[in-house]
Amino acid sequence: MATEAKQPRQRLNPEERRTRILDHTAAMVARDGVAQLSVEAIGREAGISKSLVYAYFPNLTELLRELYQREMRQLRKRQADAAQNVESMEQLVRSVTHAYLSYIDERGLIIERLQAEPSVSENHDPTDYNRDIAVDHLTDYVMRFYKIPRRIARAATDISFGLPASAGSYLHRNELDVQMVEDLTVAMILGTLSDLENRFGHLPPDY
Repeated sequence: MATEAKQPRQRLNPEERRTRILDHTAAMVARDGVAQLSVEAIGREAGISKSLVYAYFPNLTELLRELYQREMRQLRKRQADAAQNVESMEQLVRSVTHAYLSYIDERGLIIERLQAEPSVSENHDPTDYNRDIAVDHLTDYVMRFYKIPRRIARAATDISFGLPASAGSYLHRNELDVQMVEDLTVAMILGTLSDLENRFGHLPPDY
């Protein structure tokens, strides 16, 4: 009986190999979390040797740091693209929230699980996805559409900044669909801003 010819092993260039290692690690983090992760397990998942993984990443922490940075850059780009040309605060909140929840729905809780590891989420390039820069940018939008003093607008923006992340986590733990979770998140943020305008709208903008 004739035997099937073996398929030649695909030869990848270094960048493609690095991407493949990161992709398989992302799938493992989304599926199993970080606690049981090891370089050896990542090598098995990617179909390569442990030593080859080490050729690209000196240790597991550096691998996970690069994965975290990649995921955050992708998420921030989605959100920035979604926020282009909005004409109302509701459009802004909904578009950014939708981008985040869509990302979580597609990718799982990769970012949340990596952020829970201090050695992974620290020491990144702050120009890529700095929270303070994003909060300042969103505060400008809040003040454009609501009569809220900057100090209060920024505090509210900073506090609510993590709400889409909480919504994404809830989405994975419960039975509500993406649209319902998005609607709830948008209503909570807009309701808070309207209430703050009613409470503090009489104060000067530079309060």
